Amino acid sequence: MKTVSTTSTSHPVGRRGPALVVLCFVQFMLVLDDNVVSVALPSMRDDLGFSTAGLAWVVNAYFLAFGGLLLLFGRMADLLGRRRVFLTGVALFGAASLVCGLAQEPWQLVSGRFVQGAGAAMASPAALALIALLFPGTEERARAFGVWGGIAGLGGTAGLVISGALTGLASWRWIFLINLPVALAAVVLLPRLAPESRAGHAVRLDVPGAVLGTGALVSLVYGLLRTGESGWADPAAFGPMALAVLLAVAFVAVEVRTAEPLVPLSFLAFRFRAVANGATLLFSAAMYAMAFLLMVHLQTVLGYGPLTAGLAYLPYGAGILTGMWLSARAVTRLGVRPALVLSFLISAAGLLLLSGVAPDDDYVRGVLPGMLVTSLGCGLSLPALTVAALTGTTEQNAGLGSAVLSSVQQVGGAVGVAVLVALAARHSDVVAAHAGPRSAVTQGFSLALTIAAALLTLGAVLLAALLGKNHRQEEALDDTGEPPADHGNRT
Repeated sequence: MKTVSTTSTSHPVGRRGPALVVLCFVQFMLVLDDNVVSVALPSMRDDLGFSTAGLAWVVNAYFLAFGGLLLLFGRMADLLGRRRVFLTGVALFGAASLVCGLAQEPWQLVSGRFVQGAGAAMASPAALALIALLFPGTEERARAFGVWGGIAGLGGTAGLVISGALTGLASWRWIFLINLPVALAAVVLLPRLAPESRAGHAVRLDVPGAVLGTGALVSLVYGLLRTGESGWADPAAFGPMALAVLLAVAFVAVEVRTAEPLVPLSFLAFRFRAVANGATLLFSAAMYAMAFLLMVHLQTVLGYGPLTAGLAYLPYGAGILTGMWLSARAVTRLGVRPALVLSFLISAAGLLLLSGVAPDDDYVRGVLPGMLVTSLGCGLSLPALTVAALTGTTEQNAGLGSAVLSSVQQVGGAVGVAVLVALAARHSDVVAAHAGPRSAVTQGFSLALTIAAALLTLGAVLLAALLGKNHRQEEALDDTGEPPADHGNRT
């Protein structure tokens, strides 16, 4: 099977565009399934007889598999072939979508959602690695990631609208069945558009590292999900997170001694990528929590119905698309660091605007301004963060770099929802002793978004101080794809 190198120019330029379109629409499908079940959960409960606790696992099973398996499948993509792993993941995701759409029992739907998450964990980092290799230059990579991020952002917004429309007008089953044509088209078209690529020399999978790393991620994500449901004092939440710490320590010990580690520590020590991934953690924590809290606020305080609340997010998608369109230009003209600092500060300003929404505010004057500013900053941030996090990745480790970035996004999102939603709920309970319920929920919402804005401001400070000044300087890489030992201090 034909393979390509990182800097290959033999791939026909005319096919890179169609390949990007296919990869982006698959990502649209995967991101859509992050959100599409939220509005349909009551209908699933009524049709299949879910308990309240069981219903939560329709959402959690997907995130547990997706977040826990990203690192393993990202490295497997480097070793076995990115296109092969991508197509396998898409096929698995499509088959699991069919199982979910035809489910007759709760366990069938939850099992299907877990397999969907596993398929997404295979497809998403492999697709991102393929884009990074197809578009190796900084400027063209920024444009490609802008398109990628725009479609993905649109998928997050569209998931809420599509879920409400399909559930209300047809059946919740169609939110899964609509994945089938997209998956089928990707499996048929991508082999004609993108060549196979894998690590340039034979590398064995680090099995002990894979077991420990995957176990640590699964335990961490599970613990965070339980924390979001029952609080930090729940032993069922604290135990898995303590286990995650132990497994992570064992993972580092194994990686230091392994000749061909799953995650070379030099990869993580490369400052440019390390700072970008750290900023991504803060960004994901703030933005995932905002999305969750705003949807709840629209329905519980402002009185929107599910479909109306979903439609209220449409300007958010438009703002993200605008930010994505501007992001490549900002990276090209300003550089990665100034573009990221600016985007984080814009997002923080938008969150502060949203934190001031009062119970009696209307949509246009109360919600819309903060939503538009936040979404513009979000759209500016995502492509630039991806460019920074994948700086210096090569044929040897593009899948690993993509998986690390995706894992950081998932863990950051889980931490943000678990911590900030809990803080909002706790503050609301305290305020409720001397205020009405709508006012109490609003004050909890405001506190959580103010903290989220502080996280983004901290991210902007860290990016300004640590990311480096010259994004155009080419990174000198050795033939293993890692920066030289003294290279971590300059970009």
